[in-house]
Amino acid sequence: MKVIISAGGTGGHIYPALSIIRKIQEHDKNSQFLYIGTTDRMEADIIPKEGIPYVGIAMSGLSKNPLKCLKSIKLLMQSISKIKKEIKNFSPDIVIGVGGYITFPVIYSAKKLGYKTLIHEQNSIPGKSNRMLIPYTDKIAVSLPGSIKYFPKEKTVFTGNPRSSEVSQAKKISKTELGLTESKKLVLIVMGSLGSMTINQELKKIIPKLEKKDYEVILVTGKNYYDDFQEIKVSNVKIIPFLNNMLNVLKSCDLIVTRAGASTIAEITAIGLPSILVPSPYVANNHQFYNAMELVNEKASLLLEEKDFNAVNLIAKIDMVLNDKKLYQEMHNNSLKLGKVNSSEEIYQLIKELVGNLNE
Repeated sequence: MKVIISAGGTGGHIYPALSIIRKIQEHDKNSQFLYIGTTDRMEADIIPKEGIPYVGIAMSGLSKNPLKCLKSIKLLMQSISKIKKEIKNFSPDIVIGVGGYITFPVIYSAKKLGYKTLIHEQNSIPGKSNRMLIPYTDKIAVSLPGSIKYFPKEKTVFTGNPRSSEVSQAKKISKTELGLTESKKLVLIVMGSLGSMTINQELKKIIPKLEKKDYEVILVTGKNYYDDFQEIKVSNVKIIPFLNNMLNVLKSCDLIVTRAGASTIAEITAIGLPSILVPSPYVANNHQFYNAMELVNEKASLLLEEKDFNAVNLIAKIDMVLNDKKLYQEMHNNSLKLGKVNSSEEIYQLIKELVGNLNE
C-alpha cells in the first residue's frame, strides 16, 4: 500500500499519525509512505528521525491580522501547486490527514486529483481544517463520540484515537522502579510535555501541603520549570522535569491530574484511569474544555478549571477520588467505556475499505 499522510503543529496530531503508520506497516511490510508537513514545526524534526520520507511545505495558519492573513493565503495557493506535484509523483492509494492546517491543502489537492482521502479528528470540537475538508474527504474518523454531530453521518465513524492502542499495549512499570512504595496509591500530575507556568506557580504552594497524605505523587514540571522546584523537598512527592516512559507510568498510576489534550484523553480512557482534568484555556476554540466535558458528563473524570486551580480545590478532589471506593470504581468503569483500545486497527480497516483489496 502506498500512503501519503499529513499532520502538523503539535504532538496531538503527529503521534496519532505515527500510530496509523505503524499499524499499516504491521499489516503490510511492503507499504510505502510519504509524509507531508510544514517546514518549521515539530513534524519537520520528528518524522525524518523516524526514517519516513518527508516533504516540508511552507505554510502558516490564518490570522486575524489582515496582512498576515494575506500572506497565509498566498502560501496556501503556492502550496497547493507543489503538493499536487508531490501527490502525482508518489501516486498513493490513499491520502490521510490527521490534523493541523497543513492537512487542508494536502487533502484538498488529493481529492481534486481523484485520490481516496480520509481525515481523523482528535478533539471534541473539530478544527478549522477538518471542517473545511468535509466536502473533500471520503471518510472521517473521530476520537470522541461528541464529534460525530459536526460531520455527515454517512461518512463519519467513531474509531477513537490511535494513541489509545499504544498505551493499551505498553508494559506496566512497578512503583518500586520509580523509587516509590508499591502499597501506596500513586497520583501523577503532568500538564503536557512542556509544563504550565501558571499551574506550576500554584503547585509550588500545593506540594508542601501533600506531605502528610497517605498517597504518593509524581509531579512532572516540564524542563523549563524544574529548577523552580529545587527548594521543595516533600517525602512523598517525586519531582521530575519529564517522563520518557509516560505510557508505562500511566499503567502504574491510580489517578492523573492533567490537561485535556486529545492524545491524553485517548491514553487515559484506554486503560480506564480516573482523572482530574485541567483544560488549557489557551488553545483554539477552547477545545480542551469540550474534550474534558465529554469525560465529565460520563462521570469518568472531575473538572478543575485553571482559574480554580489551588491547594484547597485540588487536594479536596484528589482525596475525594482516592478515598471513595465506589466513586473510584465508577470513574474507572466509565472511563473504560469511552476508551478504544483497537483504534488503530479500526482506522486501518477504514483505509482498506477505501482502497480495496490490495495485496499485502
